Amino acid sequence: MRAQQDHHASAGHRSRTSARWRGAVVVVAAAALSLTVGTLPASAAGGYTVTGTIKVGTEPAGLAADPTAGTVYLANAGDGTVSVIDVATNKVTATIAVGTEPAGVAVDHAAGTVYVTNHSVGTVSVIDEATNKVTGTIKVGTGPAGVAVDHTTGTVYVTNHSVGTVSVIHEATNKVTGTIKVGTDPAGLAVDPTAGTVYVLNSTDGTVSVIDAATNKVTATIAVGTEPAEVAVDPSTHTAYVTNSTDGTVSVIHEATNTVTGTIGVGTEPAGVAVDPTAGTVYVANESGATVSVIDAATRTVTATIPVGTEPAGVAADPSTHTAYVTNFGDGTVSVISAPRPAPVPTALTARIHLGPHYRFTLIAELTSSRRPVSGQAVSFSTGHTHLCAPLTNTHGVASCVLTVPQTLLVQHDHDSVFARYLGNTSYQPSATIAAPPTPGS
Repeated sequence: MRAQQDHHASAGHRSRTSARWRGAVVVVAAAALSLTVGTLPASAAGGYTVTGTIKVGTEPAGLAADPTAGTVYLANAGDGTVSVIDVATNKVTATIAVGTEPAGVAVDHAAGTVYVTNHSVGTVSVIDEATNKVTGTIKVGTGPAGVAVDHTTGTVYVTNHSVGTVSVIHEATNKVTGTIKVGTDPAGLAVDPTAGTVYVLNSTDGTVSVIDAATNKVTATIAVGTEPAEVAVDPSTHTAYVTNSTDGTVSVIHEATNTVTGTIGVGTEPAGVAVDPTAGTVYVANESGATVSVIDAATRTVTATIPVGTEPAGVAADPSTHTAYVTNFGDGTVSVISAPRPAPVPTALTARIHLGPHYRFTLIAELTSSRRPVSGQAVSFSTGHTHLCAPLTNTHGVASCVLTVPQTLLVQHDHDSVFARYLGNTSYQPSATIAAPPTPGS
């Protein structure tokens, strides 16, 4: 099985030496000519990209993101530490010594606290985010692996892999207040705080135990695939996603009925899983395939496969930036994955074409998102039948090109109509065209 993580995202596996675990505005700058706007073909859209690789400790496994603090915490199973990454710079800003063979990580962003399971010594380390210091050590069961936090109740849940139980910790006191019997070799777990449920993977049984957080009782047991490794919950849709390591699949669980409503094929030996609920995206780390599968939650299809490092184990998603972080257990790194930038959705449009002497037309487009410039976007100018130019917006969000005599004649042949299109959404209201007189000497 594989060790697990958190509340924000899923987190990876264990060492082989022990038991396994956006609105936008377009302004197009015409004299005596009409200007119409539209969109570029969808084929111009980009994909997911690895935008950074961060060197961390030995055998990184579980991890969790705190979007509020702009940090990622990850457990280095091989050297008994936790690396702290600043997401703004993709730099390791601190390394914190914890217990032996740390596995899972969870963050309570409301309390500013991080919880790390130490698999070999049966403890949980408590870290203060403000100081990056260990402020407490909690004794739990044998072989703690996964950890998850319900910030709404101030409760931490830990799977004890070797004894088939879940320890319940009261955050305010750092005391174990309950122990819940689950299936064989529990690994990953996740909390849906809005539903008051906890989902625990039993790796040997191929099942998920569902716990009522109010009573600490198992209310259902759901059969999934072979050797389930990790689980992540989308609280906005009350859906749970379970990676089945041996099958190379993800089981989709409808929380209201506790039934598997779909099975999605992914890569080889899927391990960590994380959900970006605002983007409707699920990320799955495929350990043996050295890839990450991206699933569209609405269609339940894999939309991208991204090469990462060696033995990707855990994955965490930051929904505020739509960025995913992947621990590469085999090479001691973290891959940073950026989602395709959503196409700007225009909310207003003004347009003009500058007419100079000698039939020179200057076409200018300004693209902004939430009143801020959007750079690197193509704006295509054309007549009804002929492409004229396709400049990119600069750092100020401005794209421009100059038409010379042959092109201006093309404009005249098409009844003085010029179309401006850009990659984005067609649902916007264009404002009236603004005429600009020629500038002397231009």
